[in-house]
Parts: sequence; structure tokens; C-alpha cells
Amino acid sequence: MHVFVTGATGWVGSATVEDLLAAGHRVTGLVRSTDKAASLTAKGAKAVQATLDDLDTLRAVASTADAVIHTAWGSDYSRFIENCEQDRRVIDALGAALEGSDRPLLVTSGLLGLPSGAKESDLPNPASPRKSEATARAWAERGVRTATVRLAPSVHGPGDHGFVPILIRMAKQKGVSAYLGDGQNCWAGVYRLDAARVFRLALEQGVTESIYHAVADEAIPFKMIAEAIGGRLSLPVEPREPEHFGWFGHFARANMSASGASTRERLGWKPEGPSLLSDLGQPGYYAD
Repeated sequence: MHVFVTGATGWVGSATVEDLLAAGHRVTGLVRSTDKAASLTAKGAKAVQATLDDLDTLRAVASTADAVIHTAWGSDYSRFIENCEQDRRVIDALGAALEGSDRPLLVTSGLLGLPSGAKESDLPNPASPRKSEATARAWAERGVRTATVRLAPSVHGPGDHGFVPILIRMAKQKGVSAYLGDGQNCWAGVYRLDAARVFRLALEQGVTESIYHAVADEAIPFKMIAEAIGGRLSLPVEPREPEHFGWFGHFARANMSASGASTRERLGWKPEGPSLLSDLGQPGYYAD
């Protein structure tokens, strides 16, 4: 099938593109620059150069595809609220392009705002600022075949630039690998290539579910993540107050554990990559 992927050169999107191409699908990817377009076409995909604010372009390209995967997200995590609003507008544009057809739309979300140990059947707190799922559900009610892939807060692997590298940089700058309280709030994790495979399998099997969990490590205590980082950097591992983490404190104290059991069963998905704690032993995470 022909799949339109937003964020096609991003952390999850690029792996998804490669997985789709390897399985024989055609891909058109959204990119922001000429350099990124060149890297995408070198892989065998078609590139469309635009931004997430170019809604007319998004609608036009989506209307020509057999399926759409939306993985793009603002790169500045400190602008979380602005990213959430932009994401809602993008999903609305993609949903409008697919309305009246049976062509599926997969959107991406996270585990923030869900209960600890969340299952695919659990719904996020309606007060959560991220509205990816709510927007997708609204389009589903209008007949668009939509589903949400919830990504673990740590989608890890070589080249990771997400939450864990933020913690590593913070530890280097402040001389301590820190956690909040007793550090027993848990995060989930998934290896990047395993996460990408969830998107492809969901499309190939007809998007029969409304929620999928790209979750391999279901519950890793935050203190253990801090200990792995501190051990690698030879820094003390100690509790700190929320102020220590700045804008990241909301994520550092979050309890983002989740089950991926239903997704494994429904898709026949078997995570194959290393665990997060194992990956944190790799030197690439700590290179300056």
C-alpha cells in the first residue's frame, strides 16, 4: 500500500518508513528541509517538503494515500502545550482528508495522563493537554478508520534524543543523577525498531483496534533509570525536589507504566530489541 508518514525523518517516523519499505510498501514522507528530503529519497521513499503548519499540503498528500501514519511532534519538549495544539490541528487536517473513505489513519500519543499500569482499554485523563486520542476518536465517530499508537515515554536505541538523553544532560550539568521522592514512579520503554513495527503491523492487519501500545518494558522505576545513568557517569544518585528538574519535572514525577499485552496478542507483535536499562549501558548515550 501507499502510506503517507508525517515526521518521516524523525526518531520514530524514520524507523517506521524503513520498516514499511522493507515490507514492500510505498512511502511518501513529510520533511521540513531539503537535506531531510534527500535522505528520505535515498531510502526509496518520496519526499514532500512542508511543515506541520502547512495544513493544505497535509490534506492534499493524505488524500492520495492508502493510509496515513502521523508520527510528527514538535522537537522542543519545553513547548509541550504549543505542540499539543499543533498536533490537534494536524490530526483534524488528516482526518478531513480521509473522511468518506475506508483509508486508515494512525496517530501517535503517549502514556502521560493515563492510570499507572494502563491497558489499551484505558482512556486518558480528559484534563490532559495532549488531545491526540480525543481528536482521533472524534474522527472515528465521523466514520474515519482511526487508531492511536501510544508510545512508551522512552523510545530508546542508538541516536536517541528524547527523555533519557535529557536526564543524562541534566545529570552532567548538575553533578547528580536525580529522582523525585522515593523514585518508585515507573516509566515504560520500547526499543525504537520494535515501536516502528507496531505501526506497520496495525496497518497490515486492518487497524482493527482503536488503541495500540508500543510498550516492551512495562514498568521501570524512575530510580533505576537514575541509577543506571549515575553509574555510567560515576555521579551520585540522590532524590531532589521538583525544582531541580525545571520544566521536565512534570515528566520526571509521572507514573507512565503500561501493559502491552493486548497489542502483542492482537498483532502478534514480539519486541526483539534490548531493554531500556540494558541500552543505558551503551556508550553512545553519554558521548558529548
